[in-house]
Amino acid sequence: LTKEEIALFYRYLERVGTTPSIRAACKLLLLTLLRKGELTNAKWADMNFTEGTLTIPSRRMKARRPHVVFLSRQALDLLTALKMFAGGSDYVFPSRYETHSPMSSATLNRVMTSCWEYAQKDNQPLGKFGPHDMRRTGSTILHEAGYNSDWIEKTLANEQKGIRAVYNKAEYREQRQAMLQDWADMIEAWTQPK
Repeated sequence: LTKEEIALFYRYLERVGTTPSIRAACKLLLLTLLRKGELTNAKWADMNFTEGTLTIPSRRMKARRPHVVFLSRQALDLLTALKMFAGGSDYVFPSRYETHSPMSSATLNRVMTSCWEYAQKDNQPLGKFGPHDMRRTGSTILHEAGYNSDWIEKTLANEQKGIRAVYNKAEYREQRQAMLQDWADMIEAWTQPK
């Protein structure tokens, strides 16, 4: 998505007949650049509000290594609001009818498709997109903005290959934290009403 398409996505997200928590999940996918299942299966026990982190355990990661997500102020605001209405579920995004289970990951696909359909009805230039496009969008825009590829790839939890993977064990914690805050600030600037 371009910055203009991100603005349209946010605008049409408000028109979709869904819950505030599902809207928050869609926004958090873009803010955190997590994979859909990593977000929908997140538990409150994975959150550290004091540190501003969400740690996805290795068993739920594609690469089978724990992944620390540094949360922007905007992401923390959404998660704080969600926590206030959690209803005792272990999951950040519980199933609508079974709070001991996570939300269906197909829910996010459906909501994003609805955003696209509304935009099409209004003849707005929003291409069809899905949850994984949030990761591509973040990677593309952050690379174009000049951020270091290593920081971006580590944020995306993409597996390094070859000799470089053997030698480079850097986590880039401070850099990733600052980059994700910059990313959230960009999104906020593009999506706030003028």
